[in-house]
Amino acid sequence: MLTTGSEINRYLEASQINFEEDKTRRREELIMKYAPLVKYVAERLAIRMPSHISKDDLTSAGILGLFDAIDNYDSSRGIKFETYAFYRIRGAVLDEMRKLDWIPRSVRKEVQGIEAAITAVRLKLGRDPEDHEIASELGVSLESYFKMIDKANGINLLSLDESVNGSSVAAVNKMESKTPSPLDELNRNEVKRVIADALSMLSAKEQMVVSLYYFDELTLKEIAGVMGLTESRISQIHSKAIIVLRSKLKSYYGC
Repeated sequence: MLTTGSEINRYLEASQINFEEDKTRRREELIMKYAPLVKYVAERLAIRMPSHISKDDLTSAGILGLFDAIDNYDSSRGIKFETYAFYRIRGAVLDEMRKLDWIPRSVRKEVQGIEAAITAVRLKLGRDPEDHEIASELGVSLESYFKMIDKANGINLLSLDESVNGSSVAAVNKMESKTPSPLDELNRNEVKRVIADALSMLSAKEQMVVSLYYFDELTLKEIAGVMGLTESRISQIHSKAIIVLRSKLKSYYGC
């Protein structure tokens, strides 16, 4: 099974085809050809979700995303089909996960409270707060604060995608633009700068977890092995890092 970002890139390179020639063939042939890509996306996202989230449901959503890619792909835009299909499939799976909405409202409310506390303490102190300072702002013990962080883990995959990448539709629409305008390029560079600035404010451990999880696409269990920590500790580091990033990005954009 494909397991890392570099492996999926190698897969996409190796599987390039003359799409316009294949497009005239039966859709089923294209589905079979790109089924491994759908399986890869669904498995990598499902592995981070609660056990009651069905991988089959996510795979089905990914297949619909592939249908959409086949029907809407336009080679004249200069985008490789494999790249276009990857984002359509991934977007469809993420949209399905949002529809399932497995995260309790109480947890969402707690995450919003933590984000507000981080912002408030940051404004008071002129720096990013320590855990005990966030807990104090929330009016809870440090132990209770860490329990809140633990419960927040499930919300973070979609939250970072929304904060960093925007909606799946917006991402694909940007890809479909043949020639980005100077304003698009300026906005893209500004977003990159803001994200880089936010990442730099994380601790070394938090930066490593975010990098391994979102860019190298390792699971929390795999990251635990790399860093020599327990999976539960990695989960806690990850949750805190994403909440801090969300808070930073929301503060910048005035959300």
